[in-house]
Amino acid sequence: MKTRIALAQINVTVGDFAGNVAKIVAAARAAHNDGAKLLIAPELALSGYPPEDLLLRPAFYTASAAALADLAAQLKPFAGLHVIVGHPLRDAAHGHGNANAPIERGVPPVDTFNAASLIVDGEVAGTYRKQDLPNTEVFDEKRYFASDPKPFVFELEGVKYGVVICEDVWHASAAQMAKSAGARVLLIPNGSPYHLNKEAVRVDILRARIRETGLPMVYVNMVGAQDELVFDGGSFVLDSKGELVAKMAQFEEGHAIVEFDGARPVPSAIAPELPLEAQVYAALVMGVRDYINKNGFPGALIGLSGGVDSALVLAVACDALGADRVRAVMMPSRYTADISTTDAADMARRVGVRYDEIAIAPMFDAFRSSLAAEFAGRAEDATEENIQARIRGTLLMALSNKFGSIVLTTGNKSEMAVGYCTLYGDMAGGFAVIKDIAKTLVYKLCHYRNQTTTFGKQNVIPERILTRAPSAELRENQTDQDSLPPYEVLDAIMRMYMEEDRSLAEIIAAGYAVEDVKRVTRLIKINEYKRRQAPIGIRVTHRAFGRDWRYPITSRYTEPVE
Repeated sequence: MKTRIALAQINVTVGDFAGNVAKIVAAARAAHNDGAKLLIAPELALSGYPPEDLLLRPAFYTASAAALADLAAQLKPFAGLHVIVGHPLRDAAHGHGNANAPIERGVPPVDTFNAASLIVDGEVAGTYRKQDLPNTEVFDEKRYFASDPKPFVFELEGVKYGVVICEDVWHASAAQMAKSAGARVLLIPNGSPYHLNKEAVRVDILRARIRETGLPMVYVNMVGAQDELVFDGGSFVLDSKGELVAKMAQFEEGHAIVEFDGARPVPSAIAPELPLEAQVYAALVMGVRDYINKNGFPGALIGLSGGVDSALVLAVACDALGADRVRAVMMPSRYTADISTTDAADMARRVGVRYDEIAIAPMFDAFRSSLAAEFAGRAEDATEENIQARIRGTLLMALSNKFGSIVLTTGNKSEMAVGYCTLYGDMAGGFAVIKDIAKTLVYKLCHYRNQTTTFGKQNVIPERILTRAPSAELRENQTDQDSLPPYEVLDAIMRMYMEEDRSLAEIIAAGYAVEDVKRVTRLIKINEYKRRQAPIGIRVTHRAFGRDWRYPITSRYTEPVE
């Protein structure tokens, strides 16, 4: 017998139980109309993912239980449709027996679970509780959930299906347990955030489980952004030999139907794999769109400098929101080159945003005059450079306060790593779009955007922005390389030290100069205090400066080079 299974790759919002229920019901209606007998929604689709410390509030579980009951009632008209939906669960029977008791922080959870329930004809027919709880990178599930090592298997049209959740499939036991309980197909709801090469890693992990169990697998991932995390979708189906038989597009909300002939998936549509630059750019667009829209900002403000970083952020913002919701402000100083002003205005015209110029020279002169007596006898240095950056930050935040739009900062990962940024200056803002984008990748993304037609017209970034030497333009004839190693060197050292946890000796052995390695890693260490005060930003690598980077500010440890 052939069974149609629907994959609901949906974009949900943390805490929006009513809105998330509506999305699941809409997916169920479409699935039912398409003749599907089974619909799979992502991990914690009911509550949004990750809810973080909302999971320490008993009322959040009460709201989740009410939403689950509401969802079941709304699904009742879709007779015969089986729906798997992820949700947080507080089960007093597993703990102290009081569902309203406070949840103690720092105490191992005993009655709260990352769960997925089967809803059939308006009733919850069974529930699976996640077994393997991730506690690496951005994940902290052992803080919130207990594990329950029991399989959940149900039968539909003569085939038994086993349910496991996300991290469960990264380990052997849950899949094997489901098979031992009779499962012939494995269903896997996911909340798997994107990072570079993540798509290939997921497929490799599932193929390892298939080699162990021989079970075909249906992997359903959420799509959308939640704070710094971006979920890329890319849901897929593998047959019992590990062959890809169906795949949904990345970074696109929607649903797909996959037909099973008994326990064998029938080959279906396979979305093409996106090149790396296309993936990262789509992640940035989704990250900006969801952060601004889900938090209710009317639009975005960007300080446009005529340089490559602000050009990329402007392009992303326009592609995420539309030009009518983006405003660019150029704030030239006496050190701003004429070509910077020309290129900034040119780009604003190309993308069609409102563009304004506010000269900061009068304000800079006022600051210098006010501080002249205090600074008497001291040469100008980074202090005066930073004053200019802080004037610009103040102007942008004033416009943000007055008009409600959020300021998007334009600092890249290379600059954030070594502190080539100014507190309360270019770091001032609400969302750091390219915070996890190394400078060398910034250029690649700009070239990609100029060549693609995915987001409309090409060549939105003037060529001169991409070919001139990068500069903060805070003093005469300044370039970034006056203060930093070449970005190819800086980025490589940063990647090996910060993302790959390589030792200094290993980095030097890879061919990098001792002085460059010592200098870059020292700068990474001493600028932690700046990064702690930076706005959150979109994560695209497996280790970003944020929730998965926890280095002390106060530290006297210096790693030896050999």
